[in-house]
Amino acid sequence: MTKSESDTKNAAAVEEDDEPDEWDKRIFSTGCAVENTKMNDCYYEKKDWRLCKNELEMFRKCWKQHQNDKRTEMKDA
Repeated sequence: MTKSESDTKNAAAVEEDDEPDEWDKRIFSTGCAVENTKMNDCYYEKKDWRLCKNELEMFRKCWKQHQNDKRTEMKDA
């Protein structure tokens, strides 16, 4: 396999990986994907949830606004 063939194959694999998986679909369905991303990015950068209180609160407000707390109460654990 030549280098250009290998590069093309790797690029195709990356493009396929951009498709939303089941986790992404669930997060998008909550209506709070942006807040979830900000919350996770904050934790990734700071490695301490205590330093991400604003992001956590924004996610919590979004979650309640979209009535996800009611939706998740009905799920079996």
